[in-house]
Amino acid sequence: MAYDPDFGEWVREHFHARGRLEIKRMFGGAGIYASGVMFALLDDGVVWLKGDEALGEAFVDAGSRQFTYPTKDGRTISMGYWTLPEAALDDPDEAVAWARRSLDVAVKEASGKKR
Repeated sequence: MAYDPDFGEWVREHFHARGRLEIKRMFGGAGIYASGVMFALLDDGVVWLKGDEALGEAFVDAGSRQFTYPTKDGRTISMGYWTLPEAALDDPDEAVAWARRSLDVAVKEASGKKR
């Protein structure tokens, strides 16, 4: 994973209507947080939004791809993050709509975890 601070600023501007965001570096990339809940990742100039099964299907229908990575033993691991749909890259309102849906999933997941 790689994080570019200039890309982080673009994300803040693009998602401005969503409200205040925190971007925290992690594992070479960065996590995007709203109200203390991480709902997206930034890596190599890509926005990866959190999704559950239903939102994942919506992401796929919109042309997004799921976050995957190879393991040392040759397997491929999938994570519950999908790329921001291409149409949302040029449309901040659409990007914010996807971000809100992603944040809803992240909040629901966080509320189900034991503290």
